[in-house]
Amino acid sequence: MGGKAAARPQATLSVRVQPRAFRNEVAGLVGDTLKIKLTAPPVDGEANAACLAFLAALLDLPPSKLAIIRGQRSRTKLIRITGLTKNEVHARLSRQGI
Repeated sequence: MGGKAAARPQATLSVRVQPRAFRNEVAGLVGDTLKIKLTAPPVDGEANAACLAFLAALLDLPPSKLAIIRGQRSRTKLIRITGLTKNEVHARLSRQGI
């Protein structure tokens, strides 16, 4: 039984972050980019951590399953989601009314 382990599904999600908002919330979907507002300031990685925690809760995943693969210092970020396919991500977001 020396076969390779099955690869875990992965998806990416484009996110546009607005830091220092009144509350954490989804502001909508523009094309394929999810717009979110976060209360965290863009200082010392606080907004990045808040972004990953917010998305993890939204997708019902542990935060360790999400990673920023592009845009650590930008408002526009590309998030890698391990454990879900792109269709599963869209299904979970649509269950949230997004």
